[in-house]
Amino acid sequence: MSNENFQSRFDPGNADARWQAAWDEARCFEADSASSKPKSYVLEMFPYPSGRIHIGHVRNYTMGDVLARYRKMQGFEVLHPMGWDAFGMPAENAAMEKGVHPAGWTYDNIATMKGQLKQLGFALDWSREFATCDASYYGHEQALFIDLFKAGLVYRKESEVNWDPVDMTVLANEQVIDGKGWRSGADIEKRKLNQWFLKITDFAEDLLDGLGTLEDWPQKVRLMQENWIGKSQGLEFSFELSNGEKLPVYTTRPDTIFGASFVAVAADHPVAQSLDSDAARDFIALCKKGGTTAAELETAEKLGFDTGITAKHPFTGAELPVYIANFVLMDYGTGAIMAVPGHDQRDFEFASKYSLPIPRVVASSLEEAGKPFAGEAEAGDGVIVNSGFLSGMAVEEAKREVITRAEAGGWGKGTTVWRLRDWGVSRQRYWGTPIPFIHCETCGVVPVPKEQLPVKLPEDVSFEQPGNPLLRHPTWKHVACPKCGGAAERETDTLDTFVNSSWYFLRFASQPADTPFDPAEIATWLPVGQYIGGVEHAILHLLYARFWTRALAHIGKLEVTEPFASLFTQGMVTHETYSRKIDGREVYFTPAEVDRSGTGAVLTADGAPVDIGKVIKMSKSKKNVVDPEDIIRDYGADAVRWFMLSDSPPERDLPWSEAGIEGCGRFVQRLWRLFAQCGNGGAGADANHDRALDRKLNQTVAAVAADIEALSFNKAVARIYELVGAVEKAELSSTRSDAIRKLAILVSPMMPHLAEEARAQFNLGIGLVAEDRWPEVDPALLVDDEVTIAVQHMGKLRDTLTAPKGAPKEDLEALALASEKVQRSIDGATIRKVIVVPDRLVNIVT
Repeated sequence: MSNENFQSRFDPGNADARWQAAWDEARCFEADSASSKPKSYVLEMFPYPSGRIHIGHVRNYTMGDVLARYRKMQGFEVLHPMGWDAFGMPAENAAMEKGVHPAGWTYDNIATMKGQLKQLGFALDWSREFATCDASYYGHEQALFIDLFKAGLVYRKESEVNWDPVDMTVLANEQVIDGKGWRSGADIEKRKLNQWFLKITDFAEDLLDGLGTLEDWPQKVRLMQENWIGKSQGLEFSFELSNGEKLPVYTTRPDTIFGASFVAVAADHPVAQSLDSDAARDFIALCKKGGTTAAELETAEKLGFDTGITAKHPFTGAELPVYIANFVLMDYGTGAIMAVPGHDQRDFEFASKYSLPIPRVVASSLEEAGKPFAGEAEAGDGVIVNSGFLSGMAVEEAKREVITRAEAGGWGKGTTVWRLRDWGVSRQRYWGTPIPFIHCETCGVVPVPKEQLPVKLPEDVSFEQPGNPLLRHPTWKHVACPKCGGAAERETDTLDTFVNSSWYFLRFASQPADTPFDPAEIATWLPVGQYIGGVEHAILHLLYARFWTRALAHIGKLEVTEPFASLFTQGMVTHETYSRKIDGREVYFTPAEVDRSGTGAVLTADGAPVDIGKVIKMSKSKKNVVDPEDIIRDYGADAVRWFMLSDSPPERDLPWSEAGIEGCGRFVQRLWRLFAQCGNGGAGADANHDRALDRKLNQTVAAVAADIEALSFNKAVARIYELVGAVEKAELSSTRSDAIRKLAILVSPMMPHLAEEARAQFNLGIGLVAEDRWPEVDPALLVDDEVTIAVQHMGKLRDTLTAPKGAPKEDLEALALASEKVQRSIDGATIRKVIVVPDRLVNIVT
């Protein structure tokens, strides 16, 4: 096609689908584990199939896609897979609300979302796609769970759980918000149930130490995990109680022992349970309604019940009152605490409420031993005060001294405890991985024989009443015991969905039919070279994935122990909100329903004003969401991709704006017009060589490569804008044509459809751009050989000159004095001195 007859505009509606089909036909993005090329595993956290992709998905996957395409062009064998984190409560809620089956709802959503992702042209290996609700996936998960059980890393015990009486399921601590279920909003109850647990605490030290090796993880994520694992060293000792018993407690601050003014126990502590009064029982029941997350314990009102028992202070002999307190947990330490209200905020709030003493035992200096508290505890460092033999000591010295005396006296010992608790994985719901065990009255709990895996979910279930349909199924749970052949029942709990996402990256890398994965194949791909996902997964998913990888290595299934070598947490896409009060209620509207022209906003339907709210994370509840399909239809996939990479650094939030996407659409067309000019100029032009443009091109190629590797996509975008401007201004030449051809390759990771269409239309190269190599760089052109010299007269700038880099001082002086502007400024005056700073400055003094 001649460039004179080209389409004046790039038509994404025609080109996008055609090039997506071409990549599929060529199987461009299918990874070959047997390839001799160096391997690169790029992975974004896989999505939950909720129904439609959102702009946040688009940003996340565009970042990974640019890196995957670039790595492929650098000669790597790239694994860039996609699948679906498909189990969980939303599907069961849909089943109850809409009368559909969770499987049908889930797979319909997968089909929709897959189609939407394909519209964006992501370089994904769809041949490895799976959903975690596929029996072929969760059957292997069941096998791994049994392996961990046989290795002693899975156990079952009675445990107090957060029970949602509406959803009728156990909730993790993190799913309890202000004492209510995160989905149902119901008041949470505490219940004792037999639960399945994974022994993550066996790996606490290793998980903590491993954080030190993750240099390519964000520091904030490593710190969050460190705090969650929560290693603390302190003193464990026993108070002598007035009822003749001993009460073990643990404290991380034995240095503050003289500041103890009361003792508190958890509601389910034996001391609390032994009280025989209606008032005590009522208070314990009240405690069981509260949440148990760290955040809730910090913010909830501190409540207590005086047991009437006292505890003898080990040094002073003082009798301290013993309370049941709603902020003390049985599973942390001993379930009882030595309360030091002057230096712990929760203790301070409790002591203030119940008018208990708040002594100061830490101060900035001995002179401030009597300083009052300003309405809150002081947890900082300093010197010990008002503490007998400890007074005047530094905190760490005092800790050691108390532990030494406790051990010498035989009433305590230095010890280490962990905030991390074993992972309760039982969920009382249908749409999850069936736990592969059978309960037999004769043989006890028996694993399902592996030849009988997968244990599949029954399809004929009813959601007309709350609770787990597996419990009510007439036949599914009734089986013969694998050991004795007698009547037995299947486990009806299913696994926490975080189990599904704790090893999916392994199955992406290796997918044999008969085993979960091939360790040798895993070794060629793992650890994941670049993992991308939201910081909201910093604790649970990322910690659990690290644990599973270690646990599988522990039992000989893997060699790798850290699953993700590099982690990147992207910012969110944000948008202002639009709302109006109707009948006293705030009603929100989508951006598509609002006309935002001018300074205000009106509802298109009635022309009346709406309130413009803050720019916040896109949210279905606030309706400030933009449908990617609408934007793709109006501007094409490449403009959307380019917008996702522009302006904001990728770790920061990206405010969505119509002006921004419109600008990206214009830039797509600007590039199209530039690509059409390749080869224009004739033989005479081809003989010219534009050294400055050649240098700019080489420097941009190298810099964009470095920016993509660093995930600094906004910087790469800015450099491409600069290069495009330089090419547009350049004279016609062979250098300019070469720059245009290479520019198509340079933008292809970001705008792959445009690059392919331009190459095909304007003869910019041979074959698919997606399978081309990244342009090579001439190292000699990466270094500027010319510099700009500032020329001053008496300290004032008079001219700027271009000179060879490293030019001798006498040459720079001669150039400066030859300047007409400088001569006009000197105006015949006697030159007393010329100061030359090589490669930077010439200053003439008269």
